[in-house]
Amino acid sequence: MDSFMRRAVQLAVDNVREGGQPFGAVLVKDQEAIAEGVNELHKNYDVSGHAEMLALRRAQARFQSNDLSGTVMYASGEPCPMCLTAMYFAGVQKVYYCASVEEAVEAGLGKSREIYEDLKKPKEARSLPMVEMPLEKGQEDPMALWKKR
Repeated sequence: MDSFMRRAVQLAVDNVREGGQPFGAVLVKDQEAIAEGVNELHKNYDVSGHAEMLALRRAQARFQSNDLSGTVMYASGEPCPMCLTAMYFAGVQKVYYCASVEEAVEAGLGKSREIYEDLKKPKEARSLPMVEMPLEKGQEDPMALWKKR
């Protein structure tokens, strides 16, 4: 096993021992660990406080950039849809993980699989309703304003 993955797994083990969930992540660029994270939901009551999200946030703060192109994420567990999406937005080039979503389900952590399945459905069939609301007449259009920038 790669040293970065060993570190991600050790972070996850330590987090479980401290009362958290079994997830750790290490973000790497040019064979150097640039940021780490563990799920901190139990500490901060923040559903976005996942290991991968925190590693991304820390790297972006460190480099004062949203662009993390050329980085590689090592995660103790298969990333959830939120974390995976954030990695797409940040430009992460590859993700390695140990435990699959199916293994997480077996351990009692099955929300990711439910969300992945829900996202495969058309918008109108998903469990979280999404309703488009047009701008009011005369209301400034933020997208139009962005295009003019």
